[in-house]
Amino acid sequence: MAATFASRCSRVGRSLFGGLSNSSPGLFTTSHEMTCSNYFSQRTFIQMRTVLKVVDNSGAKKVMCIHALKGKKGARLGDMIKASVKEAHPNGKVKKGSTVFAVVVRAAMPKGRCDGSEVKFDDNAVVLVDKQGQPIGTRVFGPVPHELRQKKHVKILTLAGHIA
Repeated sequence: MAATFASRCSRVGRSLFGGLSNSSPGLFTTSHEMTCSNYFSQRTFIQMRTVLKVVDNSGAKKVMCIHALKGKKGARLGDMIKASVKEAHPNGKVKKGSTVFAVVVRAAMPKGRCDGSEVKFDDNAVVLVDKQGQPIGTRVFGPVPHELRQKKHVKILTLAGHIA
């Protein structure tokens, strides 16, 4: 569940002659460039029927995305989604089968930062919230990116133990 930071140059890779290359894999490309381009192309948006891990103590373990509330393609870090609870603890605040709102706090798809680096996580994870955006749980587990501050989810950042 560690976050990975990479510069945009490392995604493109370097050719054998030392210069940056943005071409398709060919004669003068390294194996690093071929594996990185294949690795980054597999990551997609959080869309309908995506199963996500819940990282708060609201009682749910896993949810499935029903609808991304922003954008046509899907949700990214900090976006709100509507989800259905698929697995839950028996004594939790939310029950299996209930429909909830959630904020994406970890996404496997890389997100560019303004300094040129990129942040991505090993899994897709959410924090359950109500319609006003207030968290249902009282704790958030694992790292949370500071991009949530720009999306006005400051309350989630204050509950998180580790900010990436």
